[in-house]
Amino acid sequence: MSQDDPREEALRRLDERASALHARTKPPVTSHAAEQAVGQAYQIILQLVGGVLAGMAAGFLVDKVFKTGPWGLIGGVLLGFALSIWMAKLTADRLMALARQGGPPQAVPYDDEEDEA
Repeated sequence: MSQDDPREEALRRLDERASALHARTKPPVTSHAAEQAVGQAYQIILQLVGGVLAGMAAGFLVDKVFKTGPWGLIGGVLLGFALSIWMAKLTADRLMALARQGGPPQAVPYDDEEDEA
């Protein structure tokens, strides 16, 4: 045995330990489909929040113009909430239809023609 053998063995063991450490600490790989699903979830959340805020703004304007007190704001929030639930349901229905077809989740634009069929 030569003097290089213990060094080679030490380097081999060090390389194995470094590879094991790298395998334990590397970040998990996320799929593109998972990222798209998260994007669609954020879209539904934004529809819910945006509908309520738009209804609140419309109700506030009705209150200022017609001096109806809090009733315009209350009605606007309720109408905005109902509209946001309806829009979120449409988006969720489209996503479920895509999932049943077996395709990965994709951005689904709003289309009036699908509702009439």
